[in-house]
Amino acid sequence: MPATRTSTPPRRRWRLLWRLLLLAILLDLLWLALIWPDWEGLAAGPLPKSAYILNYEQQQAEDPALPPLDWRPVPIDRIAPVMLKAVVVAEDARFWQHPGVDLAALREAMRANWEAKRMAYGASTLSQQTARNLFLSPARNPLRKWHELVLTLAMEQQLEKRRILELYLNAAELGPGLFGVEAAARRYFGVSAARLNRSQAVALAATLPSPARHNPATATAQFQRRVNKISRHLALRQ
Repeated sequence: MPATRTSTPPRRRWRLLWRLLLLAILLDLLWLALIWPDWEGLAAGPLPKSAYILNYEQQQAEDPALPPLDWRPVPIDRIAPVMLKAVVVAEDARFWQHPGVDLAALREAMRANWEAKRMAYGASTLSQQTARNLFLSPARNPLRKWHELVLTLAMEQQLEKRRILELYLNAAELGPGLFGVEAAARRYFGVSAARLNRSQAVALAATLPSPARHNPATATAQFQRRVNKISRHLALRQ
């Protein structure tokens, strides 16, 4: 009579899979611990270079043909109030109310994408975009959205909304090599961020989804459509 096996191959496979999953979770937690921000310093300290800016500097060092980095961080008090309103209207209408993730916007985007049968709309909040810009690499990987979520929820607990918006407006890419609203205001309009008028603020807000292709310098048809849309929504909120 053959000996009875105490463990079948499928059971051994499941045990191996669970061990690998546990190891992956532990490694991921270790990685998060290594990159975990100094929230206290970030809440009130100098405006930092974002991970995206640091990545651009590395790309430029490897390819000098890229446009030079232009980044001029300024406190939120030196950014025109209309710029703050325009970016919220354009990117995250419920920014001041949600806890970092806008579940209502997520449901709306999922429904719209289902009807369009493609990923036509995203639902990333300004907080999520800020966390992504500040802490994560532009390289896409399956864990990036998870890391973005964890960092966003932590950031919302540690920082005031106004500080998050300040960080976003100083980190957002607004053209090739162009980061932050101060550098963009001077490049496109020859004024400081503090002196932006309504139409200029709307134009910068319209640049955010695709800054390399659709911006005040290229003035594409798609860019103009977005300008018109943001202008209408901004007028409704005045």
